[in-house]
Amino acid sequence: MWTPKHRETYKRVGGRYPSDLTDEEWALLEPLIPPAKPGGRPRETDMREAMNAILYILRTGCPWRYLPRDGFPPRSTVYNIFRNFQRDGVWQAIWDRLYVDVRERSGREASPTAAIIDSQSVKSAEKGGVMMAA
Repeated sequence: MWTPKHRETYKRVGGRYPSDLTDEEWALLEPLIPPAKPGGRPRETDMREAMNAILYILRTGCPWRYLPRDGFPPRSTVYNIFRNFQRDGVWQAIWDRLYVDVRERSGREASPTAAIIDSQSVKSAEKGGVMMAA
């Protein structure tokens, strides 16, 4: 059920778009962004704005070429950051870290201690579903 508390939690003040990172969100995310690779030119891209651009794309579903130009880095730069993070496993590391943080903040163990297998999963395996060799 939606309550005034939820409205306060998800209220966005400032920023151009609702998908822009708040200062608190950026403080959690910034340490997970890898530094620029050594040997090249120093990084000039504002990584917070690049992340805002990626979140804008993910939230709106718009094509890369429609990425607004007001404050976001060039779309080719944002796309390359997105793909490099995907290739290098950065997204998985971010999701893993944030998953643990959310569980710990809610007073739970960092990783689940139980799993549920429903009867439908068991039935499909019994009927000749693909079995993985160990």
